[in-house]
Amino acid sequence: MLALRRTFIDIPTKKINNQELALLLELRESHFLDFKSAEISPASLTKTVSALCNTSGGEIFIGVEEVETAEGPSLAWNGFAKEEDANAHLDTVEKLSPLGKHYTAEFLSHDDQPGLVLHLFAKKVKNIIAASSGKPYVRRSAQNLALNDPAAVKQLEYDKGIVSFEDEKLDYNLDRITNSTVIIEFLLSAFPSAEPHEFLDKQEVIVDGTPTVAATMLFHELPQAPLAKRSSIKILRYKTKGDQGERDTLAFDPLSIEGPAYDLIYDAVEKTKSLVEEIKKVTPDGLVSITYPHEALHEIVTNAVLHRDYSLKTDIQIRIFDNRIEIESPGRLPGHVTVERITKTQAARNPKMVRLINKFPNPPNKDAGEGMKTAFESMHKLRLKKPEIVEKEDSLLVILRHEPLGSPEQLVMEYLSKPGQTEITNAIARDLTGIRSENTMKEAFYKLAEADQIERVPGKQGNKAAWQKKSDKPES
Repeated sequence: MLALRRTFIDIPTKKINNQELALLLELRESHFLDFKSAEISPASLTKTVSALCNTSGGEIFIGVEEVETAEGPSLAWNGFAKEEDANAHLDTVEKLSPLGKHYTAEFLSHDDQPGLVLHLFAKKVKNIIAASSGKPYVRRSAQNLALNDPAAVKQLEYDKGIVSFEDEKLDYNLDRITNSTVIIEFLLSAFPSAEPHEFLDKQEVIVDGTPTVAATMLFHELPQAPLAKRSSIKILRYKTKGDQGERDTLAFDPLSIEGPAYDLIYDAVEKTKSLVEEIKKVTPDGLVSITYPHEALHEIVTNAVLHRDYSLKTDIQIRIFDNRIEIESPGRLPGHVTVERITKTQAARNPKMVRLINKFPNPPNKDAGEGMKTAFESMHKLRLKKPEIVEKEDSLLVILRHEPLGSPEQLVMEYLSKPGQTEITNAIARDLTGIRSENTMKEAFYKLAEADQIERVPGKQGNKAAWQKKSDKPES
């Protein structure tokens, strides 16, 4: 009876028009999107629901299926004859989670198409969603992959923040922490005061007299000794604007930043800032040092250190290019956090580290949970494009581009309006705007020329071609 109430009361039917139908049938299966025949069994459907909920979320259209045509594979609408025919599917999906908050549903109809398409949106949720068989799945590209062994399920628990590797015990002498200068200096400024062992035990970062990953990262003088290959920050400087950094564009051997989490954050930010400021950029005011807002860089590095997955044996990387900074940290977004909602929602993969580092003097995470929001706002204040966030298979990549918010056309005209800057080449304009393609930059020039704003500089052709503001003098 509950399934019937949900079907007829809570699930709306949306009629789509011809344009929306065409857009739907042009879509293709992907990491976030799947199509299923209305004939699919409810149990098989739950594999896709499980995979999407356990990874990044996504959509499923049941009643849109791939068919072979003379032109090749194509999508065709062949929906449920009536709403009741989808009851078994809805009921089975509903039972995957006790509260049923792991998905939303709607029916789609079209005047010229047969039946109703059931459109499910599977949400990324904090808990693990298993298929009706009891086996959990994850989504990789357009495939649903079953997790067949306990180690894979454990890694998914780390990914989702259900359990944290920060609680794992490490095999070394506890004196390395209880007698460290880090904890002694920390406790001198802490309230209420306590002895190191008493404090660590009360904060549950030692277990049965054994230090955990959290205690090590916060209070060991050199966490990289017991936590090799998963506790440093590597900084690489590539002298290129290309999509990939190559060995022959490396300015020097990668730098390794080490130390406890507090020092790791501040030292990495400071070193990155100094390297970035050595890069010169063309602006309307001439060559100037590149600057990124300190707040954005600080917050993103802080997030990388505090929210990375310490179970993965790889270091955080900061890659500095001529036109951007890339910060890549091990582990996907934890819990229910998605790329789209990263500035609006919170989930701490390592809650003890997040809480305790906030007790340090001048903590790096002053506004707990507001880090990414601050980064976005600080980039906007400098009129730079917002950070780009890419969730990869085993890591999170944040890109800070030195690309202004203004249109290419506006930036070109601002440049030509400055005293002494009478002409501009394609290369200078690409440096100015962040555009990498010569042809894309040419299109911006042509738009300005068509609008009678600029004209070619006479006598300059080929590689020396340049543009200037159009003369106000009437033609003779």
